[in-house]
Amino acid sequence: MKRAVAAFSFAVGLAVPAVAQDGDPVKIALIHGMSGNAFEVFSKQTQTGFEMGLEYATDGTMEVNGHPIEIIKKDTQFKPDVARAVLAEAYADDDVLIAVGATSSGVTTGMLPIAEEYERIFIVEPAVADSLTGPDSNRYVFKTSRNSSMDMQAQAQALQPDENLYVATLAEDYAFGRDGIAAFKNALEGSGATVVAEEYAPQGTADFTAVGERLFNALKDKEGRKVILVYWAGGGDAPGKLQSMDPGRFDIELSMGGHILPVLPTYKRFPGLEGAVYYYYEAFDNEINNWLVEEHMARFDSPPDFFTAGGMASALAVVKALRESPSLDTEDLIATMEGMTWDTPKGEMTFRPEDHQALQSMLHFKIRVDDDVEWAIPEKVRIIEADEMDIPIGREN
Repeated sequence: MKRAVAAFSFAVGLAVPAVAQDGDPVKIALIHGMSGNAFEVFSKQTQTGFEMGLEYATDGTMEVNGHPIEIIKKDTQFKPDVARAVLAEAYADDDVLIAVGATSSGVTTGMLPIAEEYERIFIVEPAVADSLTGPDSNRYVFKTSRNSSMDMQAQAQALQPDENLYVATLAEDYAFGRDGIAAFKNALEGSGATVVAEEYAPQGTADFTAVGERLFNALKDKEGRKVILVYWAGGGDAPGKLQSMDPGRFDIELSMGGHILPVLPTYKRFPGLEGAVYYYYEAFDNEINNWLVEEHMARFDSPPDFFTAGGMASALAVVKALRESPSLDTEDLIATMEGMTWDTPKGEMTFRPEDHQALQSMLHFKIRVDDDVEWAIPEKVRIIEADEMDIPIGREN
């Protein structure tokens, strides 16, 4: 009990950072899984985008209002207990003002109470689950990444649903997948479309034979358009395995969101497939995105991916908040960020005051195959603007 009281007192004592004098650094923690998981590539893109975003927003000075920005990186190893420990370490030992993370929704969930305990801001990027700004979240948490509701509202719009549409769904059996399918079903309400089956499989599943047969059986006798929606972030090639089972013999289509560039070559198997995605570098024409594409090509000989754009968006939010807040006190920063609008590679984002979710646009695409391009191209059909989507409020402040 004494240790608990001491820890609480220490946390309260750290609520107001020591950064007060010009020349003192503002410390920002980047907390992502960098080892031990296939999602490591997402983390690396996010961190690259964050660093480039700070560079862009500060004109290369890496300073805001006389304070140098210091980045502290920590590895969650994709383990919830490690993630909680390194976030607490960042707040308590490194005295960071703001932390940004993490990659897995499941891991990130356990980090939310740490921000409240230390009364410091935690920006969620790139984890997606709606629940991260839900009832178990808190006022210190802001989220620049899109959420499952945005994914699925946009996905539903891309399918142009009506009473002739029948859908069966396949998703990963954890927060990301279940939140996504719940959001998709909500998005279809009132459209006349029918969800006839839901399947959830563990992360890392490699054999989809039984799942595929159940999905086919649920759809094959329906009169109308028949679609299997695949909402899958990890390995196992769920859409490819389903495609190899020849859904076309039952006039069943596949639909799914976009993916990172290393995965898009596999989309060449699906010419004409329509879906929705957070970002594709050719789809957005604005000053920030043009800079990001040009600089990323020059430095890495490749275009920026969508987690790169997300990392940049979070950095741009951090710099604007630091620049406009009357002080570096956490309460002033929260007041500044609630309702704040800022520019990103995909246009404006706004932190919704009620739950701190960043409202943002999404891309409706159609897959185009070009033999001269290494990957399948998610060609823009249109930009789905934030105000076209009815995103549920996760929690009330």
